[in-house]
Amino acid sequence: MPKTSTESVNTTISSQPASTAPKNTATIFNPAKPAQKQSTSQADGTQPYHHKANHNQNRSIAQSGDATVARTAASDAPVQAAPKIGFVSLGCPKALVDSERIITELSRDGYQVASDYDGADLVVVNTCGFIESAVQESLDAIGEAISKNGKVIVTGCLGKEADKIREMHPAVLSVTGAHAYDEVITAVSQHVPKPKPKRDVDSHYDPKIDLINEAGIKLTPSHYAYLKISEGCNHRCTFCIIPSLRGDLVSRPIDNVMKEALALKNAGVKELLIISQDTSAYGLDLKYKTSFWNGMPLKSKFYDLCQALNDLGIWVRLHYVYPYPHVDKVVELMGEKKLLPYLDIPFQHASHRILKAMKRPAHSENTLARIKAWREICPDIVIRSTFVVGFPGETEEDFQCLLDWLVEARLDRVGAFTYSEVEGAVANDLPGHVPEEVKQSRYERLMTLQQDISAQKLQEKVGKTLTVLVDEIDSAEGIAICRSYADAPEIDGHVYVDDISAQVKVGQFLTVTIDEASEYDLFASYQG
Repeated sequence: MPKTSTESVNTTISSQPASTAPKNTATIFNPAKPAQKQSTSQADGTQPYHHKANHNQNRSIAQSGDATVARTAASDAPVQAAPKIGFVSLGCPKALVDSERIITELSRDGYQVASDYDGADLVVVNTCGFIESAVQESLDAIGEAISKNGKVIVTGCLGKEADKIREMHPAVLSVTGAHAYDEVITAVSQHVPKPKPKRDVDSHYDPKIDLINEAGIKLTPSHYAYLKISEGCNHRCTFCIIPSLRGDLVSRPIDNVMKEALALKNAGVKELLIISQDTSAYGLDLKYKTSFWNGMPLKSKFYDLCQALNDLGIWVRLHYVYPYPHVDKVVELMGEKKLLPYLDIPFQHASHRILKAMKRPAHSENTLARIKAWREICPDIVIRSTFVVGFPGETEEDFQCLLDWLVEARLDRVGAFTYSEVEGAVANDLPGHVPEEVKQSRYERLMTLQQDISAQKLQEKVGKTLTVLVDEIDSAEGIAICRSYADAPEIDGHVYVDDISAQVKVGQFLTVTIDEASEYDLFASYQG
């Protein structure tokens, strides 16, 4: 279940084979393993030589948080025995950041992080409640934690439905809503008291100073991290209940954001993934208040933030950007190579009628014109988006409008999901609900079309030289599994680099030549 540019990521299928898309769950229990490579055969049964990585299947990278949290906790934990807290995090990257913050605060209080259910004194489950399938997945995760551990605290978006959770799982100890950091910490300490440092072990030990560095504990690999710049959303899309779960837009002051960004860079992060529910609306609620950063005045505004992040000298990738006119200026920064030329934009549909029913803030002609203008400003720009098929009232004409729009837009990365009801969403009461078999047929048609577009666009990269960031190394095969500027972790493709030397490490930048392309991935050579 790959992450996408919508809040729900547990049921979305991205522009890649569903069977190999990485599961969007950060859990320290039973870490996911990379999918096994499959060989491809010619008609005569012989094995052709190509690059060693499989051309027909994206390998999912092992969920970073599984190893990272346990490793960080083990290395930074107090010498004396301390209570261990297990953690399961479901949902989008914004929820992942919430999980990181809670784990960081628990660690500052001296708790350790458990590596399995049996070793945990208590388990926290951070839930997703965006669509019904995500709700069910969260309820199942709660049930599994109760059955395998017994002491469970629930937080996250589904926490708003406390009665539903307690009705199904009356044994839960506490239920809190989204980004309820203090409430979770309080609930943990009530059921598992904070550890008291043994002064005879180290009289100078202070967990608030010694345990955690300024960047905090991250559930991602050490070379990239999500940076959340705001919470909530001012839009009222009819299929979405995010405002009721997370409230209206609340932006972080820009000096606060930059302090965290600098701390992450100093901790070794090579790529920042900027996330929020509406990134291009950043600072609107603050009336673009001026703060001071490095002794200079700086407005809490989207463009100003992008300029400041560029000064850090690391990759900066923008997610969940609405195509407002002021985004044009940010694309100019991309054209000047001051930001990664990558935008994740939730277009959702192309039919005027469906967009109006969704209460989306943009129309298809406007977005096509804007995409064309962006490509003139920055020819290398990569655009990814997500679309809903089978929205109530969607006719075959509406769906064909979406297909025609995709042909003209030629987006680089596309995810799609079939519409499903969300408890509390206005769209539930709209007329003309589409039969499931029709939804699925339309989904398959859209993904087939986009697969062809993706293959064509990736083929254009053959012969070019790209800078890539190493995410994983397959030592047995001598392959580095990397990403280019065009690839966000876990939702986009990979660049597989053959015949790497032993000196190549995870988190390193490589300059490679693209030799081949498949529908979703690139295959490259590294000369060292």
